[in-house]
Amino acid sequence: MAGPLLQAWGLGLGRGAALRSRAALRPLGLLAPPSREAAGTGPRDGPGEAALEENPFYGKYRHKIQELRRASPDVFESRMEKRNEVKKQPVGYSKQAEFVRCMEEKANSLCSLLQTLDSILNVEMVKEKSAEEIKQIWNQYFSAKDTVYAVIPAEKFDLIWKRAQKCPSFLYALPRKEGYEFFVGQWSGTELHFTSLINVQTQGESAPSQLVLYHYPELQKEKGIVLMTAEMDSKFLVVHEAQCLANQVQLFYATDRSETYELVETFNHRSNEFKYMSVIAELEQSGLGKALRPSQVSDKS
Repeated sequence: MAGPLLQAWGLGLGRGAALRSRAALRPLGLLAPPSREAAGTGPRDGPGEAALEENPFYGKYRHKIQELRRASPDVFESRMEKRNEVKKQPVGYSKQAEFVRCMEEKANSLCSLLQTLDSILNVEMVKEKSAEEIKQIWNQYFSAKDTVYAVIPAEKFDLIWKRAQKCPSFLYALPRKEGYEFFVGQWSGTELHFTSLINVQTQGESAPSQLVLYHYPELQKEKGIVLMTAEMDSKFLVVHEAQCLANQVQLFYATDRSETYELVETFNHRSNEFKYMSVIAELEQSGLGKALRPSQVSDKS
């Protein structure tokens, strides 16, 4: 079932076949050191590697880590040095400018290749239908897909969009079996790309998107709705986890509570004041933190 916030938007969880890819999502390649046993020769190269092995999500990416270290040791060492530099930076910075700039460049260069709403829906035909009928068509189409989708009221999306122009990125918390995993959400046009924070910190501009929310405003003025669907890297996220991140967009960008949106402003404009625990507190207060209880979270390692 849909989460408590996005039910009002008509969000659903599809079942069955996976959504056909619109943009190539590269496999996640977390740049971190292999375990001592996997290294096979001698001790670790430094304390930075030992610290990464203590990360609760290290096991999920162990194979990629080992592969990188064996194939490109120079690249591995270079990126480890960059990670050590990142650790000295405040949360909320961490290669953000580099990552944001790259996302914007990719959007400009690939915009002609991205599908439009008309490639999914016959826009001219549905213009004869009411907003409620279009909502039903959208929901029926995606009910057989393994994805999240929504029909967003125009005024609500307008608020989100205006705020996204001023604050294009934010840090989201995803409940896991062991605490929370943080994801950076970055707007690029009407697409919202999510990438794990540890990926941004270690890979910067080359960090791949693990979830993309596509918003289609073609019917916003005439029908008062904006259609949304998503694409995710199923190796690292399941549908309910993607839904939790999508729910948080409404929580932080469409809120009437000034204290909540202030977290978004702080992250974008006063990163040295940003406290990631405030995101967790807001998530728990909203009730969204209960949507992924530890017993329900999939272990993707």
